[in-house]
Amino acid sequence: MMKSSQKLYYSIGEVSDLIKVKPHVLRYWETQFPVLSPKKNRAGNRTYRVRDIKLLIAIRSLLYERKYTIAGARRKLREFNNDPTVIAEQLSIPFADPEKRQAIASLRKGLMELKELVEAL
Repeated sequence: MMKSSQKLYYSIGEVSDLIKVKPHVLRYWETQFPVLSPKKNRAGNRTYRVRDIKLLIAIRSLLYERKYTIAGARRKLREFNNDPTVIAEQLSIPFADPEKRQAIASLRKGLMELKELVEAL
């Protein structure tokens, strides 16, 4: 049987390097985003789980790429029930690409037509 090479917990330094944000920024985000609360080990060092890292990536994307304010990012996270997977999926939808925007509009139109057919039954 092969062991998984994925760690269960990561240090603040490892997470900082991974998501390209200084450790003091991660500590600040903890004060601003109540959902973000990494556990601390016996020595008092923060230990981040994969879920915490996904949430941090989403926060970083909202703040640095999407240019949300802290309050706006907090609202957006609440909108998705703080689920990092849903947030990541929503943030990866490329609305700026005209072809994809047209595909999304076409899909929406098809769904609306299907909804009308179901309601007519």
